[in-house]
Amino acid sequence: MKEITINPITRLEGHGKIHVFLNEEGNVENAYLQIPELRGFERFCIGRKAEDMPQLTSRICGVCPVAHHMAGTKTLDVAFNVEPPSAAKKLRELMYCGYIIYDHILHFYYLGGPDFIVGPDAPPDKRNILGVIEKAGLEIGKEVIKHRAYGQKITEIIGGKATHPVCGLPGGISKPLSEEDRQEIEKMATSCVEFAKFSLKLFHDIVLANEKYVEMIKSSAYTLKTYYMGLVDENNKVNFYDGNVRVVDPNGNEFLKFAPQDYLNHVAEHVEEWTYVKMPYLKKVGWKGLVDGADNGVYRVGPLGRLNAADGMATPLAQKEYELMYSTLGGKPVHSTLAFHWARLIEVLYAAERAVELCRDPEITNTNVRNPPNKPGEGVGIVEAARGTLIHHYVLDEDALIKDVNLIVATTNNYPAICMSIRDAAKELIHRNNVNEGLLNRVEMAFRAYDPCFACASHFAIGQMPLTIEIYNHEKKLLKTIHR
Repeated sequence: MKEITINPITRLEGHGKIHVFLNEEGNVENAYLQIPELRGFERFCIGRKAEDMPQLTSRICGVCPVAHHMAGTKTLDVAFNVEPPSAAKKLRELMYCGYIIYDHILHFYYLGGPDFIVGPDAPPDKRNILGVIEKAGLEIGKEVIKHRAYGQKITEIIGGKATHPVCGLPGGISKPLSEEDRQEIEKMATSCVEFAKFSLKLFHDIVLANEKYVEMIKSSAYTLKTYYMGLVDENNKVNFYDGNVRVVDPNGNEFLKFAPQDYLNHVAEHVEEWTYVKMPYLKKVGWKGLVDGADNGVYRVGPLGRLNAADGMATPLAQKEYELMYSTLGGKPVHSTLAFHWARLIEVLYAAERAVELCRDPEITNTNVRNPPNKPGEGVGIVEAARGTLIHHYVLDEDALIKDVNLIVATTNNYPAICMSIRDAAKELIHRNNVNEGLLNRVEMAFRAYDPCFACASHFAIGQMPLTIEIYNHEKKLLKTIHR
């Protein structure tokens, strides 16, 4: 059996390696995404002060520290049995909108978008932000940088830092928002609404107007029928900060809806010997291996998972684009992995619209932003990280020290589906030993659409970004290794 290994995978956070095995005819027999990072973050949180967890866990990853900070803070609210004031919850959500804006812009323009804007078969040295600027123009590059900075500035104003916020406290937030800062955030958020609209127009003009791209999006190489999960508000609309967890089946019907504290009743984790990342699944359905369909409990999270799991968006412009996506791609749910990119841009628009709404809420500058905590206990906090549903679960002792920690992060939730997406893309695209740079990049596209973060998923302490592709023949002889 011939094997192809993609190592390193490019444009991701963390470590990873793709093994592609070919049969005697040179067609793909199987493919695996192997993550060699050791999971250890939960263990060294034991014995720490509970109030340190929002800062500690934000260091898991420099890409989504706001998500971990806020998941940790919400977990402490529950563990200390304290409800934050309304103004504090709105400020937390406003900061979170800033995070979604800058994180999603990063992925589309720097990581995922180059495959479309520059082209999947373009040379590797062009499939990056510099290639995007060369193709789309220097002014667009400036706007990308400016609006990513706006998202980070919103986070900094409320959170104290642009990357690792320090504002979250059990029962609230560290400081109120001044009128001057409110006006600055409103101005930036309003500009982000316009940039999100521009980004969607760019996606329409470059991707949706290209028949070959639309065919690729809809093709079986990038189609996976799974369950979908995401937080929803009381109207079943997408919400990043709060709500209940909703799961729909592969036909789009509601399958589960549960409060954060009940997650262990519904989610379990499977272990494979060839990787350090666990594989979550729905307990009610069970684990049947790396197969899709309604008979297996694999589910997907993230932008497409959230939109599929919800009944719509809570802001008008995002709702209009939400409806357009489903009408264009054949109705709900959409199973195309590459549709994650469109869903991600819809979420940028929603986050910017929601940030403007929050800025204009009269309560947003209220100075009552914290209630005192009570006796320590146990808590679960769930938010929607940019990459999907993020679960923090802490057990505290009587001295408010950490006794136990469980973290299920977005990429862990998506890991079984990522493995299947890579395998299916490889089977569809690689035939009769025909392997080239463009084809291997198209295999990576099945991986990259999820915007995975294996620094989070395995909680590794030493960061670097390699991903390798190795190709083995039917005798398991290594034929080719590709490094970026």
